[in-house]
Amino acid sequence: MERKLRIGIIGTGGIAHAHMAAYKQFDDVEIVGGADIVPGKAKAFFEKWDLPNAQAFESAEELIKNVEMDGVTICTYNTTHAECAIMALEAGLHVQCEKPMSFTLQEAVDMVKAAKKANKILTIGFQPRYSYMRQKVDEIIRSGTIGKVYYIQSGGGRRRGIPGGTFIEGDKAGFGCLGDIGCYSIDECLHAVGYPKPLTVSAVATDYFGKNPKYWPEPEKFNVDDFSVAFIRLEGDITFVFKQAWAMHADSLGDTLWLGTEGGIKIINSFDYANKPSRVMLFTDVNGMQVDSYILPSHPFDAYSSPQKVDVFAAKVRDFCDAIKEGRPAPIPGEEIIYNQAIIDGIYRSAKLKREVEIEIPEF
Repeated sequence: MERKLRIGIIGTGGIAHAHMAAYKQFDDVEIVGGADIVPGKAKAFFEKWDLPNAQAFESAEELIKNVEMDGVTICTYNTTHAECAIMALEAGLHVQCEKPMSFTLQEAVDMVKAAKKANKILTIGFQPRYSYMRQKVDEIIRSGTIGKVYYIQSGGGRRRGIPGGTFIEGDKAGFGCLGDIGCYSIDECLHAVGYPKPLTVSAVATDYFGKNPKYWPEPEKFNVDDFSVAFIRLEGDITFVFKQAWAMHADSLGDTLWLGTEGGIKIINSFDYANKPSRVMLFTDVNGMQVDSYILPSHPFDAYSSPQKVDVFAAKVRDFCDAIKEGRPAPIPGEEIIYNQAIIDGIYRSAKLKREVEIEIPEF
């Protein structure tokens, strides 16, 4: 019988349950241990998931020292991602780290250096990349159909969506909506164009909703951003306008958009379009005529079956496991996500300093 892949989980809070739900689907993977700094939390986690043989610890150090593993999934606070990842990599373990990659840019660089030195996988948890429609949009843009992309904007945001818990505590989360959902927007926008290097950032971040008891029950505990907007210059003469919100008086901050010299793609974020067959539009010129069209289908299907949605979270976890087993590179490599982290870091610094900042990425 083929030996099962042995995986540990560092941090057994909310998001760890989503990872466990995915791992439990795989017959060739065994969760052998976990750690959480809250006494008894890891033990209770494994009891909930009916894993009596998984060993529970109260520190990542103990887990790594005492349990034989092939890799770990890191689900700790944002501000501890780097230290846990580096510790695991230096111990010779493959790492899947939840988003955002880290708190500071330097931490992200240090994580990549550790992965390179250990010759181990460091993959970052951006599961939306496994969405069928997301992949098709990426393919269209990369095919050159819309020409040279010169302008990108993110959209979306939440009408009301402050998550609470440690998400609103700066010492643990580092940043608020910027790190929670903003990193997803950045990845969606820039992965499609090959992650050009960011050069400068001018940003504003506010906390009007989190600090107001009318909208949040514990304003005294809220010390992160609930809204941020930025103007980012990228290599290749590309302009990126970033917007994200946990709460606002609007249904959307606008549509996600890529403008190219030969066409454009828009992902419609307004609630008005929720029941349409596709939210993705392509704008082109054909024989001198302007053509605006929906891109279909939204999911793979054939004439004899209904459209099947992909479980993107399970796909992310499966890809990590397969990369270990097959000796493949990291599915979502830290070397690429450093640019995502550099933008988050730049937005954070610019908002604090109230001026434009340059982005300087250390060698890695």
